[in-house]
Amino acid sequence: MYKEKLGIPDEHEFIQTNSKNEARKGRDTDIYSYDEKDSSGKLVGSYVIRDSMSIYPPQSTIVSFEKFDSDGNKIDSGRI
Repeated sequence: MYKEKLGIPDEHEFIQTNSKNEARKGRDTDIYSYDEKDSSGKLVGSYVIRDSMSIYPPQSTIVSFEKFDSDGNKIDSGRI
């Protein structure tokens, strides 16, 4: 689901490495960590994706990401 929205090539692996949930300030947020590896298995980058939903009507949803290079430096972020 996120792989296509982030524009990750089909030949790359997108592997979930962690997940957790936070509930605060009227929002329920699922936080996922992923590694992106190229076709040879080399780490290309890592992502943190936050999928957040309001617990109050009209229950809006915000999905955002942060991308890090293989050295851990933040190189991109935004909403998907």
